[in-house]
Amino acid sequence: MGAARGQREGGEVRSVWLRPRRTSRGEPPLTRARIVEAAVALLDEEGIDRLTMRRLAERLAVMAPSLYWHVDTKDDVIDLAVDAIFGEVEPATDASADWRTQVTTVLTAWRAALLRHPWAAAVPARRRPTIGPHFLAWMEILQATLVRAGFTDKDLSAATWALYNHVLGSAASETALHITDEERRVGQEQLRANGDRYPTLAERGYLYDDDWDGSFTTGLTFLLDGLAAQVKRTP
Repeated sequence: MGAARGQREGGEVRSVWLRPRRTSRGEPPLTRARIVEAAVALLDEEGIDRLTMRRLAERLAVMAPSLYWHVDTKDDVIDLAVDAIFGEVEPATDASADWRTQVTTVLTAWRAALLRHPWAAAVPARRRPTIGPHFLAWMEILQATLVRAGFTDKDLSAATWALYNHVLGSAASETALHITDEERRVGQEQLRANGDRYPTLAERGYLYDDDWDGSFTTGLTFLLDGLAAQVKRTP
């Protein structure tokens, strides 16, 4: 039984983007586009923990079973919603721009999308791949730009994920971290009181470091400098 279960799981296609869509002779009153629009609005207002198929159905003024014509699970809804936010702005391409400028444009747009919809920042950490058409359009630009810069094979993959993880980590940290002014003050006082153990954190004001935009931009510059150096070293 265990082996059979493992085989089923190993052969399962979980992503909503990879399963064939159901069809009917007539256009159903509830469309996938309406579901996605309502899901994004619900997620923006109440967050990912509050999303249920029942609450989504109530928002659409339909019975929950109506949703299952278009989606199988809540994860399907989230996958569709994530891709929708990446479709809010058309991917920008400029063949005349240098590769660093193009990469910066792509990553800045990704971060802006995630910050507009804070619930989405934690979603890519799930096991399901981000392979919706809108996100893939952006990823195509990113990888094509890196190829133009000179990255290939494993170096292309490593460069892609280093940049991807930078923007996702930046957005996730900014949206998830909530600290009050009083917590900063008391926490920094504790660091100073334990300055022998944490001398750098105490001296540099660790808990007051919340320049998210500046840290993202500077960190991206560091990454691009490193990638540029790698291109120069590669025969």
